[in-house]
Amino acid sequence: MISVDEALGHIFKLALPLETETVPLRVASGRVLAKALHANRSQPPFRSSVMDGYAVAGEAESYSVVGESAAGRGFDGAIGPGEAVRIFTGAPVPESAARVIIQEDVTREGDTIRVAESADPEPYIREVGMDFAVGFRMGAPRRMSPADIALAASMNAPKVVVARRPEVALIMTGDELVMPGESPRPDQIIASNAFGLSAMVESEGGMARILPICADTAPSLEVALGLAADADMIVTIGGASVGDHDLVASVAHRMGLDRAFHKVAIRPGKPMMAGRINGTPMVGLPGNPVSSMVCGHVFLRPMLRAMQGLEARPLERRVARLSSPVGANGPREHYMRARLDDDLIAPAERQDSSLLTMLSGANALIVRPPMALALDAGNSVSFVEF
Repeated sequence: MISVDEALGHIFKLALPLETETVPLRVASGRVLAKALHANRSQPPFRSSVMDGYAVAGEAESYSVVGESAAGRGFDGAIGPGEAVRIFTGAPVPESAARVIIQEDVTREGDTIRVAESADPEPYIREVGMDFAVGFRMGAPRRMSPADIALAASMNAPKVVVARRPEVALIMTGDELVMPGESPRPDQIIASNAFGLSAMVESEGGMARILPICADTAPSLEVALGLAADADMIVTIGGASVGDHDLVASVAHRMGLDRAFHKVAIRPGKPMMAGRINGTPMVGLPGNPVSSMVCGHVFLRPMLRAMQGLEARPLERRVARLSSPVGANGPREHYMRARLDDDLIAPAERQDSSLLTMLSGANALIVRPPMALALDAGNSVSFVEF
């Protein structure tokens, strides 16, 4: 049995970055930018007005209005002393104009405007390149946020080079499982793990493929692993322990698994295993619903990020104060379901690895180191948020 840190080290060795592809900017949200973008124009590309008003070249009490500048239809030419151009927000500022007098500070009669003595002295002009100049660089790798998409569009980038989305094949194992919507026998349960994990995979930029439920027989598992062979990652759920019906390790080994580890000092999730089967990364998760989801957060999410070219590192840990006490921990690193509110974090009252209601009500996992002492309310603990 190895530590969580050791297991993550093996996981990152398995998570080789995938190749890249070029996609339209319109579908790049959430994708990992693999090649930096460079602006081929400045923003704004011309001096533009911040407000509706009048562009003037010098200081005077009154001006003659000689034209108009609107967005997409600028004033052609320069303005001289005593002249003004009616201007609207976002419109090009005429040559030689030094200021935009906002319309609230102006009285107009015909083609003459008079400026109020209390007029706002601000120039209200955005200079060329105020946001960014030609050559501005959007660095990579980075996951493209909506704001990044807007910035890339203003940089005049219609397409971007991104990491290919990893395809993850999810294999549920167990004679006791049936799919949601089916009618289980009294000794069967509804399969839930693959659905939670598929949502997790897709939230990290991957594409999940749920295979048919695999029976607790070697031939069934062999067929399932064969169907998953073209995926970028294979994730088995259940069957990773050492019981008579836990066949994943032995069958995968016969089919070419080069195992990196089996059993991690983590709670919940001890039976987890990982390796590479015929060149494809494979992760074997425990069958308890919370165990599989916790291991998904701790291992699969960082693995998927690394496969897309992001930094290979664990999920970020933060610190908060306990709102209620926690007991001493045992020899395994414990990830406790918890609820974070402001700067206080409350562990769920029940931590049984089968209780999905506790996980659904949580938004964080308190991380308790091995053999950690009991803590009182008000003490600080590390946690990962999700």
